[in-house]
Amino acid sequence: MHIHTLLISLLILSFGVQAKSVSEKYPAVNVDLNAVKVSKHVYFVQGKAGIATDNAGFISNAGFVVTNEGVVIFDALGTPSLAAKLYKEIRKVTKQPIRYVVMSHYHADHLYGLQVFKELGAKIIAPQGARVYLESNVSDNLLATRRIELAPWVNESTRLVPADQYIDTEYKFSLGGIHFKITPLGNAHSEGDLTLLVEPDNVLFSGDLIFEGRIPFVGQANIFNWLQALEAMRNVNVSAVLPGHGPLAKDPNALINLTYNYLSLLKNTMQAAVKNWTPFAEAYAKIDWGDYMFLPAFDAANRKNAYNVFLFLESESP
Repeated sequence: MHIHTLLISLLILSFGVQAKSVSEKYPAVNVDLNAVKVSKHVYFVQGKAGIATDNAGFISNAGFVVTNEGVVIFDALGTPSLAAKLYKEIRKVTKQPIRYVVMSHYHADHLYGLQVFKELGAKIIAPQGARVYLESNVSDNLLATRRIELAPWVNESTRLVPADQYIDTEYKFSLGGIHFKITPLGNAHSEGDLTLLVEPDNVLFSGDLIFEGRIPFVGQANIFNWLQALEAMRNVNVSAVLPGHGPLAKDPNALINLTYNYLSLLKNTMQAAVKNWTPFAEAYAKIDWGDYMFLPAFDAANRKNAYNVFLFLESESP
């Protein structure tokens, strides 16, 4: 056998063994997780609409970009088992090594799979605000809870993985001739959020700045910064936007509308309540939630969202 052919055969065998070892290391998860090709270099997997513990934790999206020098992953999904399944999908497309994972933000449904790619040698890039999450009691307490709620896929071996590089200003890098632009947006949906633009494909990963097909999760968000970030995204001329939750869209403005309109309703109604000294329960009972009432996660998330926005606006009130 020609030495070059032999080396290629050994490399393919090595990747096959590696993929098998990754999948065997984590408990199997029986969900549909299929990579869809979005553009020449970009692929996307879409979680099912719902709350964090639905669908074995596969309720958020992730994606990956294939270059001739390696793979860039965007977000790591909500369990190591899901990340291992994503890795198998990547291996169906390419044998290139995993070089980077760009994290939109540090929330559990995007974070717990990160250890899989770290162990494969990936460099992790995250927004500066991720440090705040990792240093808080919230991150440890939530992991303890998810070890119960999402067992066996989140278990005692699941750990929080810090980034190798935190960024708070625009950051560009290239891999295999493909150019990437990371734009950090400060504390909007989370303590720190960012977007990733794959420049030659003109595809934007938005992370959880956009929710489609379900009620957004607000948490401790800065409602003003979040709305401002969405306004800025309306002016971005891209071929496709890949949200943190829900289907991809060719029309960014149409995709933005659900999240933007919902957040605007929360801000306006809760702002009026704070201004008029109206108790939260009284203000909440008067709101017409319209079609939002029929979306997934409404019953689980909506009242909490409204109350968190109420508390935030109270803290911001002079």
